[in-house]
Amino acid sequence: MLNAKDFSLFENQNNFDFKGFLLKIISYWKWFLACLIVTFFIAYQVNIRKEKIYGMDASIVVKDENNPFFTSNTSLVFNWGGTSDKVQTVINTLKSRTHNEYVVDKLEFYMDYLRKGEYNFQDIYGETPFYIQIDKNKNQLAGIPVQIKFLNEKEYLLSVPFDENASVETFNYAQGITEKVNVASGTFEKKYTVGETVHLPFLNFKLLINNNPGMYTGNEYYIRFNSFDGTVANYKGINVDIDTKAASIVRLSLQGTNKKRLVDYLNMTVEVLKKNQLNSKNQFAKNTIAFIDSTLIAMEGQLKDSEKELKDFRKDKNVFQLQGGGEKITEQLTEFDIEKDAITRKINYYNSLSSYLQKSTDYSKLPAPTVAGIEDPNIVMNVAKLIQFSRERSEMAYSVKSQKLFNEFDNQMNATKRVLLENISSAKSAIMMDLGLINKRIGQAESTIRQLPEEQQELMKITRKYDLNDNIYNTFLQKRSEADIVKASNVSDIEFIDTAKDIGGGLLGPKTSVNYILALLLGILIPLVVVFTITILDNSIHATEDIERLTAIPIIGIVGKKHTESNMAVYEKPKSPLAESFRSIRSSLQFLYKKQKVDGTKILMLTSSVGGEGKTFCSINMATVFALSEKRTVIVGLDLRKPRIFGDFNIENNVGVVNYLIGQKSIQEIVQHTHVPYLDVITSGPIPPNPSELLISQAMTAMIEELKELYDYIILDTSPVGLVSDALELAQYCDATLYVVRQGVTKKGMLAIVNEKHKRGELHNISIVLNGFENRSQYSYGYGYGYGYGTYTNSYMEEEIRDLTLWEKIKSKIFKR
Repeated sequence: MLNAKDFSLFENQNNFDFKGFLLKIISYWKWFLACLIVTFFIAYQVNIRKEKIYGMDASIVVKDENNPFFTSNTSLVFNWGGTSDKVQTVINTLKSRTHNEYVVDKLEFYMDYLRKGEYNFQDIYGETPFYIQIDKNKNQLAGIPVQIKFLNEKEYLLSVPFDENASVETFNYAQGITEKVNVASGTFEKKYTVGETVHLPFLNFKLLINNNPGMYTGNEYYIRFNSFDGTVANYKGINVDIDTKAASIVRLSLQGTNKKRLVDYLNMTVEVLKKNQLNSKNQFAKNTIAFIDSTLIAMEGQLKDSEKELKDFRKDKNVFQLQGGGEKITEQLTEFDIEKDAITRKINYYNSLSSYLQKSTDYSKLPAPTVAGIEDPNIVMNVAKLIQFSRERSEMAYSVKSQKLFNEFDNQMNATKRVLLENISSAKSAIMMDLGLINKRIGQAESTIRQLPEEQQELMKITRKYDLNDNIYNTFLQKRSEADIVKASNVSDIEFIDTAKDIGGGLLGPKTSVNYILALLLGILIPLVVVFTITILDNSIHATEDIERLTAIPIIGIVGKKHTESNMAVYEKPKSPLAESFRSIRSSLQFLYKKQKVDGTKILMLTSSVGGEGKTFCSINMATVFALSEKRTVIVGLDLRKPRIFGDFNIENNVGVVNYLIGQKSIQEIVQHTHVPYLDVITSGPIPPNPSELLISQAMTAMIEELKELYDYIILDTSPVGLVSDALELAQYCDATLYVVRQGVTKKGMLAIVNEKHKRGELHNISIVLNGFENRSQYSYGYGYGYGYGTYTNSYMEEEIRDLTLWEKIKSKIFKR
């Protein structure tokens, strides 16, 4: 475990050298200068090209407009929710995709009217002497400006530039699809008269002149058709805020380059909202009136039949005598029948509604539950929601073409429908009890009637039927009158306070001074952040000073970057600075072995913190320098989890250490000779399920002893000590351990692990090799491989020749200066 002393390693990293950081910033002054030039140039170009941005606004009030004809006896309910709920609904609706799709489609704002400016096209909506009447069912050219040049008051030249592509994209706004249309390369030109239909594979419209167009002969204009969904997405960004002083007041604002377009959109979005909201309020009344009309037709026939039956019975009979003594019972039965009819109507409504919900998908024509005397707020509210959803879905069909969006909306409707079916089931269970009770009362009254004379019973039966039909008919007539009054008197809950209007002003930008200030800040901040990131946030090891500050373990050698395709850098270029760095490590190891009085075979283990630090690369080249000195050398691949040692020698990893350790092969059978004289390789073999157990087995000890009899140097290529414990198990066999640290890869915190292992004695005779080193100081020569050799590299070693990258050339010039 780490003890308190280990934390001193991390404290050293946190000592911030402000002076050094300041000097480093100064050394990058050209970065700051270059960045400032770039940012100021960008700011200047933005300022001269940026169009003027305007802001327009409007304000509305959301009221709780209760219909003045609603009374305590009015049984039609069209309003639900308070003002606060309506305000939130209005805000969500104004920013919704469906609402904005409808407004964009109504205004045809997916079509731009343009004039060519010095740097870009300018939006001149509302300023052109003409307007375009497109055919939405046919294709329109997508995204390419179409030039219209008036030759005279009645003729114009239509021009469209096409590149070498054989096809262009077109929009079909009615179907919401994009299609490819074949065209001829070059500029298409054709004369048309005003009002003539342009019928082309990629354009279909009529050009008509506005009233009072002014002089326009010789002028050039452009029209452009944009993506419908892209246009809607832009207008969905409309700002909608609640007034802080009045929660029912909503303010709308929109920004853009054309004030006329902003004004029209703001006013139209409110008008569409008002219309839809009023239609929503009236939908209940419309459905109720339609339901009542159909019911009255049926009831009228029943009433006539019962009236005729009563007249026929009264002929030639003394009605007054027959009625004597039964008036009270008749009145009581009539009341019971009316009460039963009310319950029956509710049950029938529930049954019809349940069946309708299960069989139909269009709920826009559902009648109000109150028609049947149902006043359950849950049922009334959910029926109202379904009607509203159906209306919205039918409106979506005009603009939304994505089936996915319809599916999402249908899922919401289905959830409401399931809740409503649960409400119906609960309500029916309660009302059936009421039906049973009223039937019992009717049965008791009818038993009393049976005691009367037969003709008197018949009269009471016919009268009872007539009175019931008459009462039902009058009730429905009353409800229809109420529905007509409610529908006629409904007003929208949304009213304008201020319509959007161009009264001059409204300019929001561009603010050129802000852009230049921003350029100054960014020009300083960007390189400053880069330098700070390089200096402070980089936690990788870059120099020997970093290692010496973090650990007391000695550095035995420094290895530069390789520029060979394979890892056989020493064998392929034996006189290179890179090869000499490995020879230097070999010399240091010889001194270490002599100091420790190691005789006979020397065993060297190489490990690292994690993968990718060059452990295998160093193992191969250390073994090569021993072999080139005519010492019998073998590399043993003991990274049993990720074997890699075999690829550079063009040998197979079919058999190896694992086969020996499990007793399948002998030493002679697993040793493979290489093309390097005196150098053999033992690969790891197949990946075992228990690598750690194999490495601590007696077979491992036996293999080491056998190899000592055959070789002068044994190089153990092990797994990273920072990830697994395999290397620790092998340390007992080694005379020396090389811990590979790679410049720019190994993290400083990783050295805490090797410090801990070294202090505990788990890794002994350990030294550090700095791999992949590139000296970036201003005093370096060559490419960084001359560490410790100075100018003698040109005389005694081959020069590493490679093409410098552009960045390295720039750095070289900066360092030389």
